[in-house]
Amino acid sequence: MNEANGARETTLEILDEVFRGHDEVDFAVRLWDGTVWPRDASISPSFTLVLNQPGALREMFLPPSELNLGESFIYGVFGVEGDLIAAFPLADTFQELDLGLGDKLGLAWKLRSLPKDRSARDGRQAARVSGAVHSRERDRQAISYHYDISNDFYALWLDERMVYSCAYFAHHGEDIHTAQERKLDYVCRKLRLQPGERLLDIGCGWGGLVIHAAKRYGVEALGITLSEPQVELAERRIERAGLSDRCRVVYQDYRDVAPGEPFDKLVSVGMFEHVGEEKMRRYFHHAWDILCSEGLFLNHAIARPGWKPAADDPDTFSNRYAFPDGELTPISHSLRIAEELGFEVRDVESLREHYALTLRRWVSRLEERRDDALKHVDEVTYRVWRLFMSGSAYGFETGELNVYQSLLTKPGRGGESGLPLTRADLYRPSA
Repeated sequence: MNEANGARETTLEILDEVFRGHDEVDFAVRLWDGTVWPRDASISPSFTLVLNQPGALREMFLPPSELNLGESFIYGVFGVEGDLIAAFPLADTFQELDLGLGDKLGLAWKLRSLPKDRSARDGRQAARVSGAVHSRERDRQAISYHYDISNDFYALWLDERMVYSCAYFAHHGEDIHTAQERKLDYVCRKLRLQPGERLLDIGCGWGGLVIHAAKRYGVEALGITLSEPQVELAERRIERAGLSDRCRVVYQDYRDVAPGEPFDKLVSVGMFEHVGEEKMRRYFHHAWDILCSEGLFLNHAIARPGWKPAADDPDTFSNRYAFPDGELTPISHSLRIAEELGFEVRDVESLREHYALTLRRWVSRLEERRDDALKHVDEVTYRVWRLFMSGSAYGFETGELNVYQSLLTKPGRGGESGLPLTRADLYRPSA
C-alpha cells in the first residue's frame, strides 16, 4: 500500500473511532483524493470538512491546541465548505474525547503515522508586537496589526457606515445597515446627547458614531483612534457629510487626552478589550478626569463570563492572528473598578444575542465577497477573518462570550446624576 492510500485508510479509521457512538452526524468529510466520509453517506450535511492533504489530521491535532487548529485552517491544511460556525462543535468533540488511556495512545499513534506537511506557509504571519504589554507603543503596534490592513477590505463586509461593533436588531431578519444605525442611535439616546455638548468617542473606528451624533444630535464630536488609515477615511467622510465644523477624528491615545476642558459625554464602543486588566484602573481614572460633573460615560465592551477563567496562554489564535494583547474580563471586574473611582453605575445591558447576529451577517457578507476581498488582502488574511468572526459568533451563541453596555455617571457635588427618572426616553420613536 502506497503512502497516500495508507494515509486515506488511517484517516478514515480515525474518523470512525472519534465519532463511534454518535447517533447523528450532520456533516461530511471530503479527503484530498475525493473520498467522502461517512462511507455510507446518506445525509444532507450542514457543512463539509475538506482535508486538503494526506497529513491533514496530524497537522490539525498534533499538538492539540486552538492555535494549531487555527493555523491549519488559515494556511489551507483543511477547509470548511458551508456553515463554518456550525463546524465549531466538531473541534470541541475532538478536544473533549472521552477515551481510555489505551485508546488515546492508539489514536495518537495513528495521527503520528500520517505524513508531515512540508509546504511553505506564505501570506499573513502571526503578530510580532514588542515592548511592555499595553504600553503606548505596543498598543499602537497591536492596533495597526488588526486595523491597518485595508479600509477597502473592511468596507466590503461591514455596513455602509463601517461600524465595527455589535449592531442592535429589532428582529432576527433585519439587515445589518438598519441594525447598525439603530445601535448608533441607541447609544446616543443612552448618553442623552443635547445640541452643543462635547462628546469624545474613545476608539472611534471609521467615525460612524461621531458623524451620527454630530448630524442627528448637534453635538461637537471628537473621535480618537490609533489607526492612521481610519483617521484618513473618517476625515474624508466627515468632510463629505459637511460636518467639519463640529466633528473631527484624530490619531491619539486615550491616555493623551488632556483634562483641561472636560467633555460632557464619553463613549467607548469596542475599544475596552484593548485596555487590559492591569491598566483598567488607569482607564477609568482618566475617563473621570476628562468628564464633566454630571457627565455620562457609556462603555461598550466584550466580556468573558465570571465562571470562565482568564486565558493564561498567550498563544491563542486570537492573540497571534487577530487581536494581539486583547483581554476579556468579567463585567463585574470593570464595574467594581469604575465604582471604586467614583462612578455610579446607572444601567447595564447585555447585547449577547445581537452580537451573534452581527457576526453572522459579517461572515456571510465576507464569504459572498471573497473574490473582491482577495483584491485587497491575501488568502490567509481572508481566512483569518472568516475563522475569527465565525468562532466569535459561536462564542456569543453559546454564552462563552458576552457584550455589555454600561452607563456610568460622574455625580455632581450633591449627588446629582442629571438623568431622568425613567428609561422611557430610550424607546421613543426616532425623529
